[in-house]
Amino acid sequence: MRLNALLVDDEMPILNNLLAVLPWDEMDIGIAGLARSGGEALEKARTLKPDIILCDIRMPVMDGIAFLSELRKFDEEAEVIMLTGYAEFEYARSAIRHRVREYVLKPINYDELAALIARTAEQIRARRMARRQEEKRFGLAADLAYEKMVQDLLLGVADPAGVHLPFPGPGGGMPAAAFRYAVMLADADVHAQRGRGTADWERERKLWNFAVRNVLKEALPAEGGLRVAVLQMRDGEWCMVAGFAGEGDAAGSGGSVVGRSGGDADRHAAHPAETAVAEWAERIRRTVLDVLRIRLSVCFCPVPVSAADLAAVYRKLQWAVQTAPDDGRSAWPLGERIGREDQQPSIWEAVDRLVGAVKRNDREEAERMVERLAGRIQSEAARSLAGAEKMAHFCALFMLREMRSLQVLSPDAEKEAWGRLEQSGRLIDIVDFLRRLTANCLEVQASKRTADRLMEAAKDYVDRHLTRDLGVDEVADHLGISASYFSLLFKRRFGMTFVEYVTSERIELAKTMLLLTDRSVTEIGRAVGFAERRYFTKVFQKKTGELPSVFREKHKKRS
Repeated sequence: MRLNALLVDDEMPILNNLLAVLPWDEMDIGIAGLARSGGEALEKARTLKPDIILCDIRMPVMDGIAFLSELRKFDEEAEVIMLTGYAEFEYARSAIRHRVREYVLKPINYDELAALIARTAEQIRARRMARRQEEKRFGLAADLAYEKMVQDLLLGVADPAGVHLPFPGPGGGMPAAAFRYAVMLADADVHAQRGRGTADWERERKLWNFAVRNVLKEALPAEGGLRVAVLQMRDGEWCMVAGFAGEGDAAGSGGSVVGRSGGDADRHAAHPAETAVAEWAERIRRTVLDVLRIRLSVCFCPVPVSAADLAAVYRKLQWAVQTAPDDGRSAWPLGERIGREDQQPSIWEAVDRLVGAVKRNDREEAERMVERLAGRIQSEAARSLAGAEKMAHFCALFMLREMRSLQVLSPDAEKEAWGRLEQSGRLIDIVDFLRRLTANCLEVQASKRTADRLMEAAKDYVDRHLTRDLGVDEVADHLGISASYFSLLFKRRFGMTFVEYVTSERIELAKTMLLLTDRSVTEIGRAVGFAERRYFTKVFQKKTGELPSVFREKHKKRS
């Protein structure tokens, strides 16, 4: 970290000596400027903002003490070393209230002065590094809390009126209702999500889920007062929410598309984000395709919405993505594919209750919800066979994704299920598939102990949040159990501690990235959750016996 110094003395020979004799380059300090009076020094300090100031006390017009007094009115950080003759020493000491770093007596011992400047510079660097790390930690914590709260709003498990969104900086919280939100949903090509029944595929799937989220975060703007959350809601699905200050709920959800047709949304008064969100949707679709060769379908809400509308809009986006006709477009506004308004509440309620029943292993409720879905699908078939088939496919896909998240289906069973679904050409076959899938999942759930289900849910949570700070307390809270009980179950199930497991998974992900991407070691370390390259290298070498660069070179040659 290079610093800057300002040299102040009314005697030019002393300024020349300070310039020539002291080893500025060795100390990694540049000379920002020279001044021959307190007034001149004050003006240069305002514009140059030096880190270190060497200042004589006795100068014409404005002496060093007066300069220091004025300096502290706008600069509390600069370190000042006063140069003083013996006669002024006691006078100089009276200025201690202005926080002088040190007093150096003339005639100057340049070796001692150089050592003093070097110590001062290192203290400045250490202080700034500590401040940056603290700001980084605070910013990361605020980002994670922001993402968690936005996710709760999307899932409808938080009351928008009671949510305060965290922001970095002093005072950093604001009510969610004070913001409006641009919302997009990206869904990977369904064929890329099928289970292949192999360990290699599972590792590859983890990698591209992780890679897509990273690319999405980099592709979205993070300026202009926007707070962007990129949330992997489930395997192969990412929801992007950009929050910005606006009327929010105070305006009565003026930007909502909930309960209105696409045409109504299009006629809504223009908002700056209204055009931007369409550009963002196309940008993220194109970027993921260019960088990762993964095709995304991206549906976006054409107008900003309130916090109260986030959950409903998220569900409409899911519906639109899964039931969209394949017309060659990959990014489109919600209003065009919003589906039948009278279908969605009953379908969502039944699907949600079905998934919840399987999670609880409530066979009676699950079978009742399957039959309710079957009846709803058959009722739709009387209106539109094509619409009923889309509805049935949507329910089947939703169930497959949820069961994958719960790890109810083994890779082989999931592969078989996808094959059966693809072969289900008739509506009756799709409904039958849904019944059989539910029955199979209930059987698996019934055979598991509660502890097993908890640990599978824990593994899924860790896999989805592997690349950020992750602690025992967070995962235990997600599962609704104590941290100590979680640690006990985790060690018993996986044969290692939570920290050991997370570290091991991160190193495995890093190994894959080293072989499959050209990103630098530093970038890969940060991407898999290690903030410092040195620490990442140390852990990687301990786990693999090789430095990351050596591992990449050796194994790429073998490949």
